Amino acid sequence: MPDTMTEQLSAYLSDAHSIEEQALAQLREAPDIAGDQSLAAAFSAHLRETENHEREIRSLLEHRNAGPSRFKDMVMKLGGKGFVLFARANPDTPGKLLSHALSYEALEEASYALLAAVAREAGEPAVADTAERIQAQEKAMRERLEGCFDAGVDASLAALGDVDLGDQVGKYLADAHAIEEQALKLLERAASRDDGRLAAAYATHLEETRGQAAALEARLDEVGRDPSTMKDALMKLGAVNWAAFFEAHPDTPGKLAAFAYAFEWLEIGGYEQLKRVAQRAGDMETKQLAERILVEERNAQAKLWSLLPEAARLSLAEVGAAR
Repeated sequence: MPDTMTEQLSAYLSDAHSIEEQALAQLREAPDIAGDQSLAAAFSAHLRETENHEREIRSLLEHRNAGPSRFKDMVMKLGGKGFVLFARANPDTPGKLLSHALSYEALEEASYALLAAVAREAGEPAVADTAERIQAQEKAMRERLEGCFDAGVDASLAALGDVDLGDQVGKYLADAHAIEEQALKLLERAASRDDGRLAAAYATHLEETRGQAAALEARLDEVGRDPSTMKDALMKLGAVNWAAFFEAHPDTPGKLAAFAYAFEWLEIGGYEQLKRVAQRAGDMETKQLAERILVEERNAQAKLWSLLPEAARLSLAEVGAAR
């Protein structure tokens, strides 16, 4: 077994520990800003699971005479605290928190799937078994959050007070458009990386995303609202920064696939909430648009999930650790 395989597995464990540190930073604050008892209870229960995950990954690293990356852990902790501040600063805090948490659980789910695949390839079944068990718990939390969309929308609208629901539909549409702008930049970079099945999946969804952005722009025009130029610019910049981050890592295919999978769930969270706000406002055209796009986003996440083993194989090949 080449040393690079052992090193790669330790690197994946270190990444997993950093992801858990960010999760802990978020989950310790989330129950207080959830705005709904069922959502707060879900976060509190998962905090205890996440504390166990951090200990288990730390133990696996120590068993390998390795340890967490202090720098990565610090950066991820700051990122987690930064998101909490962002969520608190928005009037619809519960909805923003719910979409982000859904996406973050998906990121953890995909990251542990990659870790398990690398561990199996490295001939370390104990690490693979731990990764698969934690992955199942992350998936279960994501599924619990999917059951909270109605509560999240109710809590968000309650936090806003007496507002015009039609105006809120416009704001949710503008948020969706900004997210699609980020998706376009990420997918353009991802689709250009190689000629394999992953690139083909990114290219296919890129065309869907262009259609989604155009449809959102048309609907915004119909309700008399413009896309948010500032939000769009910030989201595009974020996409460029993320793409640069991935390109700087030798195991880009795996990290990029995990992030793309998680980003699909961010979009799913946004559209599930847009659908519900539109329904409450009696805007059936926007509701139907959200439902149509949701079908495409859910199909895209399923396709990306099916290609995670391919992403793991490509990552190992790029660092010279594939058998």
